[in-house]
Amino acid sequence: MATPYTGDRVLETNAVISESFAKQLTDLPAELLEHILCFPVLNHIDIYNVSCTCKRLHDVCHGRGKVWAHQYKLRWPRLQRFYQQNESYDWLKEFKTRHMVGQQIRRTVESISKRFFTEVPCVGQVLGDSFAEIESLGAPEHFCEDELLGILNSDKRKCLTLKYYAKKILYFLRQQNILRNLRVFLERPPEQQSALEGAVLVDRYCNPLADITLESISAQIEELTDKVKKYLRVKNATHPSLRASQGDCFVLENLEFQSQVICALNAVLYDQLQYKGNERDYYNPLNSYIHQVLLRRTGIPISLSVLYMTLARKLGVPLEPVNFPNHFLLRWCQNQRRSEDIYDYVYIDTFGKGKQLAAKECENLIRHQVGADYYSAISTSELLLRMVGNLLNIGKRGEGNEKSYQLLRDSLDLYLTINPDNVQYLLLQARLYFHLGIWPEKVLDILQHIQALDPSQHGAVGYLVQHTLEHIQHKRHPVEPEVKRRSVPEHRDVLYSVGLIMKHKRSGYNCVIYGWDPKCTMSQEWINTMRVHQLSKGADQPFYNVLVQDGTCRYAAQENLEPHSAPLEIAHPEVGRYFTEFSDTHYIANEELQARYPEDMCKTHRTVEELYHGLNPNSGQSPEPTANFQDHDLLDP
Repeated sequence: MATPYTGDRVLETNAVISESFAKQLTDLPAELLEHILCFPVLNHIDIYNVSCTCKRLHDVCHGRGKVWAHQYKLRWPRLQRFYQQNESYDWLKEFKTRHMVGQQIRRTVESISKRFFTEVPCVGQVLGDSFAEIESLGAPEHFCEDELLGILNSDKRKCLTLKYYAKKILYFLRQQNILRNLRVFLERPPEQQSALEGAVLVDRYCNPLADITLESISAQIEELTDKVKKYLRVKNATHPSLRASQGDCFVLENLEFQSQVICALNAVLYDQLQYKGNERDYYNPLNSYIHQVLLRRTGIPISLSVLYMTLARKLGVPLEPVNFPNHFLLRWCQNQRRSEDIYDYVYIDTFGKGKQLAAKECENLIRHQVGADYYSAISTSELLLRMVGNLLNIGKRGEGNEKSYQLLRDSLDLYLTINPDNVQYLLLQARLYFHLGIWPEKVLDILQHIQALDPSQHGAVGYLVQHTLEHIQHKRHPVEPEVKRRSVPEHRDVLYSVGLIMKHKRSGYNCVIYGWDPKCTMSQEWINTMRVHQLSKGADQPFYNVLVQDGTCRYAAQENLEPHSAPLEIAHPEVGRYFTEFSDTHYIANEELQARYPEDMCKTHRTVEELYHGLNPNSGQSPEPTANFQDHDLLDP
């Protein structure tokens, strides 16, 4: 009868089998070993352990070999475009560097909320020290960006605070890179500055998280060029523009050939593809972004002119930009030689479907007369100043929310990169930062620059310097935020807690609570403006800070709020600043918000349990809120 295996005997047998298998494995050819070690089930830890078992496997897993190359590509697929296929790389070294950079960036991002939770949520303010920490790594920029994208692309409902700050860092990193590219662009000779490339840089700076590249925009331009050529071929199969290859730079000398191109361009853009000026929503910033013009087929005069001029030049018609007041135009010379006479040009209104105008007919567009200087051609940098100036004016017209302030800041950055000594806009930038209470050190730098450029501004500069220094002093001795506990007697009337998804009874908006006061703390002017006295309890009731689905932040009275019957995610850009996760029925406050409202999450969990968890998920019924408050005519609070 066979003796049964004991535990030690089993281990001994397994060791023998493993040793035998390892010997068989190492006897295999190197190519086959590499193939085996590249199986997807093996991760970098497995490969490291395998390489430590014997010299044979260590040699197979050398840094420049296929095994570590496979691990690198498996772990960070987005980075492959930065490597040349025929080049040799130390993939183990690349892996270690990328891994180290990733860990450091995560530590930096995780630390930001603790340091800046009480500050105004500003990209520059948040990233002053953090950006320096990331730069000190000396790592390739694409390593940093890849880690940040990895954070942003993780589980949608979790790590919201981490994603919130990762997004701000990525926004800032990309903008800094785009500004460097813009400065290089502006240093080129004027004839090498493409209006399209400049417009793409403006577009990318204002939309740094969007996937916009000069290559992708140029590809769309080529598709449009091909459509115009196709139309042109039907009209004139021997037209010289049809023989031009992609990238060719040429000018048609024959005015009739140029006219045929313009007719084809109008037919394709305005008749076939239905491009048009956006008269209904003229001041939408999307009209100024070239990728949106191509996507939505609408824009304003200057953005449509950049598109039209680029297409015309690719087909041999040398149109020029004209900085006409209130209505950007293109001009087309009717003589073979360049002329200074404004009457030797036809002026093209791209906003008006390519309508051709004589010099004085242009004045009908703006209903007043202008001098000959306004009909002159301008440089690409002047065109970009006009484009950015439009965005700046849109930002000024904004409603004073985060979105309009961001547009104003971005357009000021661009304008002052192109024209760094414009005192008017330097002062506006300093005032904007001062108004928002952000980046006081930079405000002082701007004010010093203004004083050097124009000493007559000493009054405005002196006022801002004094108050900015006071702000810096205040930051050095910050006031500890108030901790609000529900258990204290003066908070007994507060029914709701942070993280609850609510609905405004009268206005109907959806929101999430991120703070509360036992009584209204706003000024008497605000109370009067918002007609708080019309509420049954007036200002003498709890008020809640809420993030609203439409992207606004509001201050709402308790009697105007009720728990949402079907809780949903609130798509507000500031959600991650306060919450770390959406948990189907409510938001979970991050550590910083919980420190300010230490008893609220327990209350939130109890409320959620009472409201929603007793419901049969298959019944199709919505839970009814436990509280019932009267409606009021007050829209907000």
